[in-house]
Amino acid sequence: MVTKDLGKSEEGGGVSTGDARRRFGEELRSHRELYETGPLTQTELARRVRTSKSTISRLESTDSPIPPELPELFDQIFATKGLFKSLYEECVAASFPALYRRRMTLERQAEAIWEWSPTIVPGLFQTAAYARAVLLKGAPRASADEIEADVTKRLARQDVLRSAVPPEVRVVLCESVLMRRVASAAVMREQLAALVDHGSHPTTQVHILPLTAEPHLLIENAVSVLTLPNHVTKVCVEAYRTAGIIEEPEHVRAAVRAYADLLGEAMPAQESASLITEYLEKL
Repeated sequence: MVTKDLGKSEEGGGVSTGDARRRFGEELRSHRELYETGPLTQTELARRVRTSKSTISRLESTDSPIPPELPELFDQIFATKGLFKSLYEECVAASFPALYRRRMTLERQAEAIWEWSPTIVPGLFQTAAYARAVLLKGAPRASADEIEADVTKRLARQDVLRSAVPPEVRVVLCESVLMRRVASAAVMREQLAALVDHGSHPTTQVHILPLTAEPHLLIENAVSVLTLPNHVTKVCVEAYRTAGIIEEPEHVRAAVRAYADLLGEAMPAQESASLITEYLEKL
């Protein structure tokens, strides 16, 4: 089995948080100063995106995080066709531990994403409150600011689901995920409602694997099967404090077959939505 560090890019290199953030600031300053009708002051740009001059100044000098709502507004103003959104995604990806960077790069490139989770709702589908509860349990000594920063990063991954051409997404969850109280009843209700909503989107299907299902190859770990534009498939496997990408064809084929078997045993999407709703209404 070939497992690679997720911190490496496809070419074997990597983008640091500082490099990605510096480029965002440089591009912002350059496009502001070279605006088509004449240079925009920081105050003028701030007014157009409904923020403060000091925010624009800090963004250009890389002294503060990038508010997630601003990149798309910059793309609209400067007609940059997604440049700032792409740079923002690089900044978010680079801020993750090295283990997970390559996985996030592949996720953004993928034409199809198949998710399996035996324990919790996958990050691509988590609400902010659910993600916060999961992160707190994983890092009980983290400060409130650190937890909130991690929640923001996790939610930023979901941009792939809202892109102009989203990937085809299939998620299979063990029924135990619906039963597991990782947070308060109110948080769980919100999360289960979000799952039903995700499943109503034309490019996403959510399936529940009944507790009575037979054991299978993927029973122990959360797995993501990512199909890239060149039809190459990679399998991401997560375990405690580690993760890997399986690329050896034989093992990828075995994982794909196992996922297909899971999907075959799982409840159809509509029945799954009804079961999720039943659990929601019991909370």
